[in-house]
Amino acid sequence: MSLNDALRDRIRGLIAADAVVLFMKGTRFRPACGFSAGVVEVLDSLVPRWTGVDVLADPEVREGIKEFSAWPTIPQLYVRGEFVGGADIVREMHASGELATLLGAPEVKAPQVQVSPRAAAVFREVTAEAGPGEVIRVRISPRFEHDLAVEGREQGDLEVIAEGVTMVFDRMSAARAEGLRIDFIDRDGEAGFAIDNPNAPPQVKPITAGELQGKLAQGAVRLFDVRTPQEQAIAAIAGARLLDEAVRAEILELDRGTPLAFHCHHGVRSQAAAEFFVSQGFREVYNLRGGIDAWSREVDSGVPRY
Repeated sequence: MSLNDALRDRIRGLIAADAVVLFMKGTRFRPACGFSAGVVEVLDSLVPRWTGVDVLADPEVREGIKEFSAWPTIPQLYVRGEFVGGADIVREMHASGELATLLGAPEVKAPQVQVSPRAAAVFREVTAEAGPGEVIRVRISPRFEHDLAVEGREQGDLEVIAEGVTMVFDRMSAARAEGLRIDFIDRDGEAGFAIDNPNAPPQVKPITAGELQGKLAQGAVRLFDVRTPQEQAIAAIAGARLLDEAVRAEILELDRGTPLAFHCHHGVRSQAAAEFFVSQGFREVYNLRGGIDAWSREVDSGVPRY
């Protein structure tokens, strides 16, 4: 395909969105081919944060990036705006240590962590019953899944003391933990740890029909309908725009801080659409929980159910 000026500018924008950008098949958390998965594993072992662009969700970018880079295959890695190469080159550079140097893999320091008094009290209770030398271990996966365990120290661990509680982190968990906040709360009769990590990448946020109504009334979000035109003719939410190719291209030109919301019939198709726009760098993206069916039941009974 011909790489027109608009597509060239869009690709440049994607590359400039982060210091490390990987054009790949699938997403960082769900690679769709072995070559992409291999590069994801390498990057996750070296840097705590990077951006993936799912070319399977954007055929224009999938073909355009090949011409832009003069490289025929996917994945393709860019670092600070410069093309590095594909899977084989990444693997070779990783083996030689050159990639770690290029990425500036940081010397990781012990992170600043906040522990609430309630969480600290629970930690002290569980460690009081632990074996000699065992402490609270905090693991943070590349998907920013958090795990707390009582374990012994290991070589290379970084130690943090917060509210009198000793915690240890492996190197990459520590790199993902700066500013971590740990609380212990009771909610709906269930008690457990609540972890807030400011380093976690944006995720699609579920939103109720009532919450969406409030945001629409305030003009605080743009709403898009991912159903078919035939479904929209049966039932529609006032102000929602049908997500066709022209509207999709229009959204991709917006500032990445623009709040977006998506809906379908029951919330499944719109979740996939919302995840795509998160992968494109949008930071505040909502999916209407229960879809237009929930809107009809909870907000506007005048919208037909089908």
